[in-house]
Parts: sequence; C-alpha cells; structure tokens
Amino acid sequence: MGIKNSALLFVTASLLFNACTNSPQADSKIILKAVRIDSTALADSLAGEHLKVHQGQKTKQLEALFKTKFKTSGFNGNILIAQHGQIIYKGSYGVADFKTKYPLTLNSAFQLGSSSKPLTAMAVIILHEKGLLKYTQTVDEFFPDFPYKKVTVKSLLTHRSGLPNYMYFCDSLYCCQDRPISNDALLKLIIEKKPPLYAQPNRKFEYCNTNYSLLVNIIEKVSGKKFAEVMRTEIFRPLGMKNTWVSNPDSNKLHKEKTIGHKANRKQYDDDYLDGILGDKNIFTTIDDLFLFDQALYAGTLIKKESLDEAYTGASKEHPGKRNYGYGWRMIEEKNGDKIIYHNGWWHGYNNVFYRRIKDQTTVIILSNKITSGIYHIDDVLAILDGTDKASGSVVDNDQ
Repeated sequence: MGIKNSALLFVTASLLFNACTNSPQADSKIILKAVRIDSTALADSLAGEHLKVHQGQKTKQLEALFKTKFKTSGFNGNILIAQHGQIIYKGSYGVADFKTKYPLTLNSAFQLGSSSKPLTAMAVIILHEKGLLKYTQTVDEFFPDFPYKKVTVKSLLTHRSGLPNYMYFCDSLYCCQDRPISNDALLKLIIEKKPPLYAQPNRKFEYCNTNYSLLVNIIEKVSGKKFAEVMRTEIFRPLGMKNTWVSNPDSNKLHKEKTIGHKANRKQYDDDYLDGILGDKNIFTTIDDLFLFDQALYAGTLIKKESLDEAYTGASKEHPGKRNYGYGWRMIEEKNGDKIIYHNGWWHGYNNVFYRRIKDQTTVIILSNKITSGIYHIDDVLAILDGTDKASGSVVDNDQ
C-alpha cells in the first residue's frame, strides 16, 4: 500500500490497567498506535454511508408522498423509483380489481399501453443487428401491395411515416367490430381501403399507433415467428422478465397477478375490438421486470452501444425545441446536456410513467390500473430525488 493511497493516523488504543488494580504498582498507560488506513477505501465507505442516509430519507419522503396520492387523488397502482441504478422505493397501493377488491401486490402485472413501444422498438433493433432488416427498407419491400411508397422502417420507429392512425379510421372502415382486429387484418384493411395519408413520408413528426402495428407485421415477416415469441426469446427470457408477456386471451388467463383496467369512477373498461392490435400497446409487465429492462440498457445486455445511441437520437428537427422522438422513445434534451429518455402510456384504464434520466440513472416507474389525473406530473418525485423544493422536467405527455 503506497503513501499516496493511505493516511497515517495515530489512534488512542485504550487505557491499560495492571491486572491487580489494588496493587501499589497498578498503573494506567495511554498507548498510541500507528495505524495505516487506505484513504480511498475510507472515503468510499464514508460516501456509501452518506448515500445510505440520504436514500433512507428519500425513501421515507417518497412513501409519504404516495400515501398522500393514494388517499387524496385516488392513485391506484405500483411504484418503483431508483437512482444510480439502486432501488430507493417500491410501493403498492390499492386493488387489482375493484369488483373483487383483490389487493395489488408488488408482483401485480399491468398493461403498458404505449409504454410498450420501447420494447417493440427494441425487437426491431435486435433484428437489425442480426441483419434481418434495414432501417432504410420500405414497407412495400416486405408487403408489395402496401399502397404508400417511401414509408421506411425508420419512419415507422420515429413516427414520421405520415400514415393515418388506425384508432380513428377503423371505426368507419372496419366491418367486423364485434371481434378483435388483428395486425394482419389491419394491414389488409390499409391495403384495400387506402385511408388518406396525414402527410408525405418523413415530412414531419406525427405520433401514430399504426406505425407500431406495422412494425409487428415486419417483425413477424423477417423472423418467421409470432411477435409474442420474438419478444419472449429476444428480450423477456434473456433479461429474466418472468412476469412479462404479450397480451392475448390465453396468456392473460395464465397469469394470476394480471390486473384489470378501470375508469376514474372505478368502473371496468369493456372489451374493445382495437384490443387485438399489438406493438403499440398490449404488453403486460411488473415494476420489477420493467426495471430489469431499464438496467439492461445501461449494461449493454441486449444491443450494442452504437445501436442504443442511435435509438436515443431525435429524428425530428424541423421545429426547434428540447422535445424529440427516437426509436421508440420520447426524449427531452436540456440545454445543460441532460437527456431524459421516457415513454408514458395509456390504454383502457391503465396509465403509466416510464421515466429515465440518463446522467444519474434515475428511473421512475409508475404503473396504474385506474385512470388518475396528474399521474404524468412527477415534479414532486424528482424534487425529493434531487433534494430541491421543485424539480423541472415533469412528463406530461398523455400517450395513447
């Protein structure tokens, strides 16, 4: 151990007494011992203890905050909050089903809604790395009858395709609303009915769920597997996401911790024919499983760093501002260089927050199975994490 990394400390060891204290020879001696202590290890230890104290304070504050939200704003759901990759707080408030009053647990699984998009995009990136597709390929290269030219895989990922949103045109164009529409049926409908474009491809950003439905068609085409199987083998299983699945009637019945989505008045949502579309929504997961995905992105477990950097690069620059969209991710790019990578979600009684601040690996996961106003405003959470009166950068996008 060199002098550079150590400190010489004189420590008072003890008062030593003669074994027979009544003896006239009884004497006490103060002995000073020279002890070398690794200053780096000492600093790390003190910093670790300091961090633990602050994390403990934050845990208590976050618990108090969400107890208040549960009591006053009707919040119903699960929370996981982490900083520097370490979980600071996990909580569960409310019920999985307001009819049965079955309570939520930390293992309860929630529909992600549009927070599914980063996972769908990840499957596309993985297939790209395997050489099964190119971002520059157009949809009509995979499906020759597709009526719109120049719609690339990249424009689907980044919502720059100009395609119309199926959630609006299906009501007037789809004939069979008594049963769920599938991704294949939607593609067929687009080919046959040719609903008008919102804009020419790659002209502007226009958030559109049709994009991620078509990505599922492409994933299945190039892989030769069903979307659920691709997600399971390429993402869920490698990361140990044991309580995550792509929604379908059979899979949903197998998972006893599946929750039910509710309106603000606690009434259940009725089944909808649009529930059959995958990719833009329809992944169920838990707070712990979603955190596994979050951490895998830092660890480089699934894809190369260059691929992730590209996914985190905003594709829309025509309107100046700090908000943008990459490959399945919304983002906020602050002037100081901070980058927020996130995607919220909403679908049929579920509304969710998946917020990631890259510089300090801050993660806020809020999964709710009852529509709650204000759930996307997380300034109060960030203020606790940052030790400030008020934090900036709350996420307010209501993604559907």
